[in-house]
Amino acid sequence: MKTTFTWISNAWRRVKNHCRTTDNKDFTDHEPTPVFRRKLLISEHSPIRLLEFDWQWKGIPYWVSTEWSRHKFEKFISTQRNDRTGDPVPRGQKPQDAPVDFDGYANMQNLIDAWRKRLCRKATREARHLAEDFKIVLATAGCQDEADMLVPNCVYRMGCPEFTSCGLLERFIEYADAHGSRRWLTDISERYKLYRMFLETDLEARTGGVCDDQRAGD
Repeated sequence: MKTTFTWISNAWRRVKNHCRTTDNKDFTDHEPTPVFRRKLLISEHSPIRLLEFDWQWKGIPYWVSTEWSRHKFEKFISTQRNDRTGDPVPRGQKPQDAPVDFDGYANMQNLIDAWRKRLCRKATREARHLAEDFKIVLATAGCQDEADMLVPNCVYRMGCPEFTSCGLLERFIEYADAHGSRRWLTDISERYKLYRMFLETDLEARTGGVCDDQRAGD
């Protein structure tokens, strides 16, 4: 695993209470129910921005860090400046794959928006593999619902917005029809659960000896 979470602000009571303010209700000490949490995440109402995540990817290629730096969240990338590192190789002569450390700090809405692009098979394989790893590790950190919200654009929109399709949506639809009821077409929560299962199956096949270059649409 490449992803290490250094801090997670999973303050759901705070989120719920700010929702109550928008509905003209007072704060309470009650924790929100799992149903409420998942519904709020799917709705993408503004209080989900209070859910914040700080993580690290160590030793990733420099060019992958620049790809991730395009997204709207805070990032802190280790310098290649010679006066700071003491490296005899001039900064301008370092290869694109020189390793750097990448710290990210994002709220839940930032993650939803960025992961729609980086889980897409049109993203570079290296950047996408970090996105997949992040999603898996986030779930194991006690944030399964939050991890479920991270899906590629085609699953999010139920259509490919790219100029040409990579074929992922067609594969996902075939999988969803075989493993879920037809309500996944209109039930976003069900669709996101099926994508989780689809990704887990895909990763299992990949680590079981199937090379990415041999996979259709990868």
